[in-house]
Amino acid sequence: MTTTDQPQDLLTTFVAQARWFGGKGRDFSITGGRRLGEVPGHVADGPHVAIDLVTLSFEDGGADEYYQLPLAFYAEPQERLAHAHLGQWHDEDFGTCHVYDAVHDREAMACWLRSFADPPGSGPLAFHRLPGHELDLETHSTLFAGEQSNSSVAFGDDSLMKVFRKITPGANPDISIHEVLTTAGSDHVAALYGWLDTPSLTTEGEPTDQVLQLAMLQQFLKTATDGWDLALASVRNLFAEADLHADEVGGDFAGESARLGEALAEVHASLAHHFPTEERSAAQVGALAAAMQDRLEAALLVVPDLEPHADRLRAAYDDLAGLESVRVQRIHGDLHLGQTLRTVRGWKIVDFEGEPAKPLSERVLPDSPWRDVAGMLRSFDYAPRVVERTWGNTDDDNAPQRAYRAAEWAERNRSTFLEAYAGRELTADERVLLAAYVADKAVYETVYEVRNRPSWVAIPLEAVARIGVS
Repeated sequence: MTTTDQPQDLLTTFVAQARWFGGKGRDFSITGGRRLGEVPGHVADGPHVAIDLVTLSFEDGGADEYYQLPLAFYAEPQERLAHAHLGQWHDEDFGTCHVYDAVHDREAMACWLRSFADPPGSGPLAFHRLPGHELDLETHSTLFAGEQSNSSVAFGDDSLMKVFRKITPGANPDISIHEVLTTAGSDHVAALYGWLDTPSLTTEGEPTDQVLQLAMLQQFLKTATDGWDLALASVRNLFAEADLHADEVGGDFAGESARLGEALAEVHASLAHHFPTEERSAAQVGALAAAMQDRLEAALLVVPDLEPHADRLRAAYDDLAGLESVRVQRIHGDLHLGQTLRTVRGWKIVDFEGEPAKPLSERVLPDSPWRDVAGMLRSFDYAPRVVERTWGNTDDDNAPQRAYRAAEWAERNRSTFLEAYAGRELTADERVLLAAYVADKAVYETVYEVRNRPSWVAIPLEAVARIGVS
């Protein structure tokens, strides 16, 4: 282990401005850093590539956070990487260098790819491989510009590497779930090719019984189309055909909704088979309902417009509290249309990290699969409402018709998805569970929209208004 001695002002500026930094708006300082290791595969005239871990301490007193910084060290400045330049400083391992954010550098990323193709037998950085796919070492890397919480790099059309930026000791569910589903032969995820981890150390440098999982390499779905984008296209097609119903339009999405419901059911069944399941007691179910109640009370302080619906929301949570038991298992945890990809071989579900705002210890806990279903149902409701708001003025003569057609599209696709997922009539307990999870999700959405997109808060409020209304 090398304790890094780098200019904190340069690193602080870099982290604060990065898209993947999750603490925007909070004042922080870098209070520690260490070198996790050098990525093997260094070649003559190429960069040294290292992975540093920095500790961020926040002035508001929140818990420290840890961020991974993959860095490329060059003796001479690289004009092609000027946009990714962090600065020049003296490094204990590599001397005085120009330092760059390595994910932008094809030469640096080639070191990672060579390390996955031929994992070193020893060293602090452990590159793991699953059998069955030979990596293409002739491809060039391309950084995805739209990534928010991580950094994703495609290697040609062959593979995709996700570099986790915020690091928490322990098994990352995105890796562990992909490993299990890949080994099981699931058709509904991008196959996992490998992952990178390193031992977790104490502040004194002693190894712990956990690892830091830093990156995963998986199949690149080059034919894939984002599920959210497909849904929006379907709604636009409906709006363009003013005299047709949702089931009469060429872009009807119901068939895709059904196939997506079937895919999710198969993924849930596989997760239940390969991970432990539990039966939550009546007391535990009561605690779940109480947590939902608490979130509602907190939301009422932020979104006063929830107040007219509060009693019906509380009734949904009271119904949940009345259940004697609930089966829980590993689930996705943050499922919506944006976490799905449609390929020529069917639907794929991506990003099994869980809800980003939750700590890792909570994201790996089992939960009811109906939470995932509720997330998808809410996403089917959002898609037409978003198009409705961008299609024309809300007060023009066609606005009432668009609102009607948006509701028709949402109901058609929610129903089709749910029928395909369940494959039967829902039991009374399942209806109670689903209603509570849908309510909890919609309440969360009202708070999110008030804080981020106030003009959109009507979307979840309209959904809340329907809860408990027969």
